[in-house]
Amino acid sequence: MSVRIYNTLTRSKAPLVLLDSKRVRMYVCGMTVYDYCHLGHGRVMVAFDVVTRYLRSRGYVVEYVRNITDIDDKIIKRAQENGEPIDALTARMIEAMHEDEARLNVLRPDHEPRATAHIGDIQRMIQTLIVKGHAYAADNGDVYYRVRSFAGYGKLNNRNPDEMRSGARIEVGEAKEDPLDFVLWKAAKPGETRWPSPWGDGRPGWHIECSAMSTCCLGDSFDIHGGGPDLTFPHHENEIAQSEAATGKPYAMVWMHAGALRVNDEKMSKSLGNFFTLREVFEHHDPESVRYLLLASHYRSPISYTADSLEDARRSLVRFYTALEGVEAAAGEVDGSFAERFFAAMDDDFNTALALAALFDLVRELNRAKGESPQLAPALAFELKRLAAILGLLERAPSDFLRGEAALPLPAEEIEARIEARAQAKRSRDFATADRIRDELDSLGIVLKDGREGTSWVFDKR
Repeated sequence: MSVRIYNTLTRSKAPLVLLDSKRVRMYVCGMTVYDYCHLGHGRVMVAFDVVTRYLRSRGYVVEYVRNITDIDDKIIKRAQENGEPIDALTARMIEAMHEDEARLNVLRPDHEPRATAHIGDIQRMIQTLIVKGHAYAADNGDVYYRVRSFAGYGKLNNRNPDEMRSGARIEVGEAKEDPLDFVLWKAAKPGETRWPSPWGDGRPGWHIECSAMSTCCLGDSFDIHGGGPDLTFPHHENEIAQSEAATGKPYAMVWMHAGALRVNDEKMSKSLGNFFTLREVFEHHDPESVRYLLLASHYRSPISYTADSLEDARRSLVRFYTALEGVEAAAGEVDGSFAERFFAAMDDDFNTALALAALFDLVRELNRAKGESPQLAPALAFELKRLAAILGLLERAPSDFLRGEAALPLPAEEIEARIEARAQAKRSRDFATADRIRDELDSLGIVLKDGREGTSWVFDKR
C-alpha cells in the first residue's frame, strides 16, 4: 500500500506522487523567534518529525526544510522592550527552541534557513514580481503584491477574492491599490533594522520570506508544504500567489496542516491565562509524555490539552515501559500482524492514533509471553521498540522512565533498601512486616512487582 496524504489544496486524500522518484522534498513553516516555543509549536514540530521519520522508514530519502523567521514586527517590538539587540534576542530564542525540540525527541531538519540570510533572494523574487506586473512599489517606500493579478488566489482556502474584499480596508499609512494587496517589502521606520534595496531601505514582509527560502532550498516546485492550522490564510495562500506568479510553475504539490491545540477546550491565549510554553510544561511533566499526548490524536485532529489528558499519556507510557522492563530485546520471528496494522495506519495519512492501538495490542502479547512463553518475549520487545522508534517513542531504558527519580518521594537508594528489608522479612516469614513495607511504599506511589527475578518497582504519580 502506498502512503496516502490528505491535501488541504484538493481537500482529499491521495497517494503520494513525487516529483523526483523516491526523494521527498518537504518545507514546513517554522518559528518566529521572539519568544519561547509554546505547546502549539510542539504540536507542529512533532507532527512533521513523525512524517519525516515514517517516510524514511519506508525507504524514502527526505529533504526536510524548516525555516526560522528572525526578522519580523514582533521580534523588533520584543527586542525594543527588552533593550537588547535583535540578533541577541533571536540567537537566544533559537538556542532555546533547539533545546525544547531535543527534549521532545524531535530530529533537527536537514536545513534551517533564516530569513536574514536570504535578503538577496527575497529582493530578487520581489523584482521578478514587479517586472511581471504582479507587484508594485508604492510612494511610501513599501512594495505590495497585486492580488487580483493572480487568477488562482484563494484556491487553497476555497475563497473568492470578491468575497474577501468585502470588509477589507486600507490601514492608515498604507498605499495599496486594493485592500486585498499585501506587503512584500516594508520601508524602514526610524531606528529599525534595515537593508538597502531598489525601493529604499527596509525589510521583507513575512509572506515573501517563506516563498524565497523554500524555492532556494528545494526548487521552484516541491512535494510537501506543511505548517500550523492558523497559516492556511493568509500566509500560505499568499505564498502560493507569490511563488507561482514569480516562477510560472506549481508551488507545493501537497499541503499538510496540523490540527489546533486547545487548552481545556479553549483556544490557547495569554489573555485567557491558559498559555503554556514547552519549557513550563517540562518543569512538571516528562517530555516523552508530552510527545505521546501529541501523537495520541491524528495530526489533523484538534487536541485538547488538560491535566487529565497528559496524565492519560503518562499512564500509557507506563504500560509500554512496564512491558519492556526486564526483557532483553533481540531480533526474532514474531506475528507480523502487529507491524501490518501499524504500517497500514501510518500509510493512511500518518494515523498515529491507530498505529498506537496496534502497539498496545503488541504490548498485551508481550505481557502474555513474559508469563507463558518467555522465549518469545525478546523478539516481541524488539518489535515493539522498532515500531515505536518510528514515532520517536520508547527510546529510553525502561528503568529511566519508570523510576522518574526527579519526582520520587524517596531517594531510589532508600526504596531499594526498603525492598530488601521486605525481602528479608519474607524470608523470616514475618509477613506482617513485609505487608506493612509494601503498603507504606504503595501509599507513596511506589508500586512493587514481584517476579521470578526478584522485586521491581514503578513510581505511579496518581
